[in-house]
Amino acid sequence: MLRHCDLTRERRIYDLGFKWTDVGFRWRKGTYRRPREWMVEQESQMRVGPGTTSSTAYYRPELDALRFFAFMCVFSFHRMDYVPTDPLHHPWLFRIGTIGPFGVPVFFLLSAFLITELLLRERERTGRIHIKAFYIRRILRIWPLYFVAFFGLALLNHFVPGVGTADPLAWLAFTFFGGNWYILYHGWIAGSVDPLWSISVEEQFYIVIPVLAAFAGRKAVAIVSYLLLALAYLTVLLYALHPTSGDNGEWTNSFVQFQFFSAGTLIALLLRGRLVRLSIPMRVLGFLLGFSCWFTALLRFKVQSWEPHPTPVGALLGWLLVLTGAVIFFLSSLGTPSRFIPRWLAYLGRISYGLYIVHSLIFFLTFEKAVPYLRRLFPGLALPTTIRDHVWTLIVLMLSIAIASLSFHYFERPFLRLKKRFTFVAAREEVAPSI
Repeated sequence: MLRHCDLTRERRIYDLGFKWTDVGFRWRKGTYRRPREWMVEQESQMRVGPGTTSSTAYYRPELDALRFFAFMCVFSFHRMDYVPTDPLHHPWLFRIGTIGPFGVPVFFLLSAFLITELLLRERERTGRIHIKAFYIRRILRIWPLYFVAFFGLALLNHFVPGVGTADPLAWLAFTFFGGNWYILYHGWIAGSVDPLWSISVEEQFYIVIPVLAAFAGRKAVAIVSYLLLALAYLTVLLYALHPTSGDNGEWTNSFVQFQFFSAGTLIALLLRGRLVRLSIPMRVLGFLLGFSCWFTALLRFKVQSWEPHPTPVGALLGWLLVLTGAVIFFLSSLGTPSRFIPRWLAYLGRISYGLYIVHSLIFFLTFEKAVPYLRRLFPGLALPTTIRDHVWTLIVLMLSIAIASLSFHYFERPFLRLKKRFTFVAAREEVAPSI
């Protein structure tokens, strides 16, 4: 690393067009240019600490685009809770909605990859991983909106029954991020609350992995990730060997979902900061292959998020295809040149946390409250069912985007500014441009 005086000398020589050597400097007019990125990097190394931003920042807009893709998968599934889709008359629309929950594994894989990548870069930049700072960042990013949403829905449930839960045990479970286990044993709560189960799974995974990365190193993280992968498929096999009627809770079981976190962690360890270099046609082909994996898991092996009843072999192969599809979607996205990612698409990915939290509530209020009210108010105003459902679905999406955008800018962003004080490698909100 250069001392400050060396850096000043280097800047001065760079500006004059000289090249510094061990025995002095010599003039190379028109041929020598020290890359300005190198200068920024040297300056950044002189001020390592929380809250600083530098060329070591890590932001990939294509991963925000992938995040919005994952949200739209989930959105298409939750739409079927309010817009009945006949599998006989609309078979592919029904199938697309049925594989929609597989967007959640994409969220999990993407989250694990990014956190592992950032932790590794933090170690390279500062020499260690700051555990306390990691958990503070995690709390500031996830907890405010999560708790406001859950307990806000519990309060709203007194005025709009069915929108939240009045069960104190559910309050306790979701407060301590055990909501997925509550659902596993007690069943789904309400459409507006149910998506929060995935936040519980994420927080459970991140209790251990950052500590391992800090104190045991890359090898230990890789070993634990492989063990969690094996445990996931052992759990899948046990479910298949002991079938039950109806929903068996497999979808919200942490040990089943940990396979996607493990995959994201291992990808970060294996790539070591490298990007995937593919042409755009190959990336499109990758997405088609990813969908093929998901549809095969559903149609051939009967793996799905609700009432899954595959054979033992079908369960193992089906879940492996779900995982493979998520990995292919991720690798087909990583490294896409930013010129191919519209700014509006990256922005929608940046607010996807808010979209994920609020969209089920908007679905409920629209289709369960607003639509019946408007039918009573305007009995003579009728649209064909298909057109009406598409129009209201679009309204739900637009309202979700509007509310998530307001939440991001006026509720989440103050916490993100505070989060920067504990950030050693800036990512996404810290470096991404506003739309």
